[in-house]
Amino acid sequence: MINDKENIRKITISEVTDRSELFGNLDANIDILKENLDVDMMQRDNELILRGRDADRAVGIAKELMEIIASGEKLDPQKIRYVIALSKEGVSYKEANINKDIICFTHKGKPLRPKTLGQKKYVESIRGRDIVFGIGPAGTGKTYIAVAMAVQAFKNKEVEKIILTRPAVEAGERLGFLPGDMQEKVDPYLRPLYDALYDVLGRENALRLKEKEVIEVVPLAYMRGRTLDNSFIILDEAQNTTKEQMKMFLTRMGFGSKIIVTGDITQIDLPRGKRSGLVEASKILKHTRGIDFCRLKDVDVVRHELVKRIIGAYDQYYQAHPEEVEEE
Repeated sequence: MINDKENIRKITISEVTDRSELFGNLDANIDILKENLDVDMMQRDNELILRGRDADRAVGIAKELMEIIASGEKLDPQKIRYVIALSKEGVSYKEANINKDIICFTHKGKPLRPKTLGQKKYVESIRGRDIVFGIGPAGTGKTYIAVAMAVQAFKNKEVEKIILTRPAVEAGERLGFLPGDMQEKVDPYLRPLYDALYDVLGRENALRLKEKEVIEVVPLAYMRGRTLDNSFIILDEAQNTTKEQMKMFLTRMGFGSKIIVTGDITQIDLPRGKRSGLVEASKILKHTRGIDFCRLKDVDVVRHELVKRIIGAYDQYYQAHPEEVEEE
């Protein structure tokens, strides 16, 4: 129970503000604010009364939410939680200018935009650098954004080819137990890349470009010995490359090409004793001119809210129990 001695602030709700949008169904948006802030809220006529330790901060957040509604954007739980997270860092959603940048349009005409400040910086790095490492937890859009940027670069005739690759398995002999020809054997490992392509380009268009070999979706082992000119190349799940594979991949780069490497260093599946090529590259290349490392965080997770909580719980557990973290 919040006592009367704590901060009390009032904010006038504009007459043009859609209150059902601001408060949400059954005051769901207000509940999100209460969950994340030490504050209580109540509406009285055209005022929102905020009481509690975080009342000052809540006023700023409430104003931002009203500005978002006024701009024509829709409020959803994810966006509200992100506005709250930004406020912890002293950054406003408006100043971040996140929703103004369009990466590309999907085959259904839907604009794809970065949803967080981390994603916005990631997009800017891809535009400005020829090699970019996108490192972060699941759900931060690392692969999806890279694929969308690749499609846009192809549509703009900046590249002639899109090449998507990832390490398929630890040992090639495992493929023998799978049915079908070689492509059918490796396709299950490349499924996330196909999903992103189909969403952006549409299945039929993506398959047509794949048949013309404008788009290649191949396991990493197929990259050896090649020089890739005028291509947009994405290496996904790079935490599962060995240091030899990573060096091999990065040195495939030819003239007019761009390389994006994505991975999550907390999800390394290599056999014990094998060092991750992504971990090594982040140490060796961190000061190399022309290469950017974008570190996405749990605040950049754009999946279900529970994904963010799961990531946070695991991080907290392993920080408290470092002896249980497997050696790289």
